[in-house]
Amino acid sequence: MTLSLSLKTVAVSAAALTAATAFIPAAQAQDASIDEFRIGILGGENASDRLRSNECLRTKVEELLGVETKLFAPADYNGVIEGLIGGNLDLAWLGASGYAKVYLEDPDVVEPVLVKINVDGSYGYHSIGFARADSGIASLEDMDGKVFAFGDPNSTSGYLIPSIEIPQKGYSMEPGDYFGDVVFSGGHEQTIVGVYNGDYDGGVTWADGLGEWEDGFNSGAFRKAVDAGLVDMTELVEIWRSNVIPEGPIVLRQALPEDVKLKVTGLIASLESMDPECAYSFMAGEIKGIAPITHEAYVSVIEARKVKMGD
Repeated sequence: MTLSLSLKTVAVSAAALTAATAFIPAAQAQDASIDEFRIGILGGENASDRLRSNECLRTKVEELLGVETKLFAPADYNGVIEGLIGGNLDLAWLGASGYAKVYLEDPDVVEPVLVKINVDGSYGYHSIGFARADSGIASLEDMDGKVFAFGDPNSTSGYLIPSIEIPQKGYSMEPGDYFGDVVFSGGHEQTIVGVYNGDYDGGVTWADGLGEWEDGFNSGAFRKAVDAGLVDMTELVEIWRSNVIPEGPIVLRQALPEDVKLKVTGLIASLESMDPECAYSFMAGEIKGIAPITHEAYVSVIEARKVKMGD
């Protein structure tokens, strides 16, 4: 199928952001309607790094709501998805494909509330194919018979979009048809490190595509890997780039009390202005802000996911 993912720049007025954050008090007594708050973290890094990246958000939510706030970092994307579907998680930053899976399983479980805004004002990113610079691989044409690594079956950039767009370029994703093998590494960090170490010939991961390659772009999995000292980007080369993908939503469990949803949404919406360092850590790099988003932004991805589920 042909997937249309046209990007519309999000324009959020100062008045709207002010309204979204005006209700945040400096401190909050315990909310009597809940006794704990649970945040799920998608895979992509090792568990300890994921917990560290989200700890500042956890402490802020705990202080705001006055209830124990816990982080959960399952081994794969599906752990967060099933946690949301089962009502065992209250908040997560999902990829668009992950949100699509949750919605297709039960449209009443979560609601998208916020999205990351890039430094140029857009809210999109790319799936980036890459290889080692010394491998002689400069494009998909050079991947004939090579091992191509993808992150997770429930990742938008790490599988869904490449699995649609790469075959449209004439390269079958069936192992052995064109690529020597098509494998899942387990997550974005594993793909990046695996290609860097020569375990895979090529791989895909996500990035906003803005800024410098040497820095790992402005935000995304490359930037996280560079910040962690895992890779030297000059030893890698881009070999493919997807069309723009709508950035995945921050979602909240629909059954949460409305005042809790408002407080948490306002807190996260104001995170970049209140605590840029925490926003950088939580949002995987440099951002302009965090703005409102609705279900309608993900209809195309939901349709694409529905088709893949029927394959």
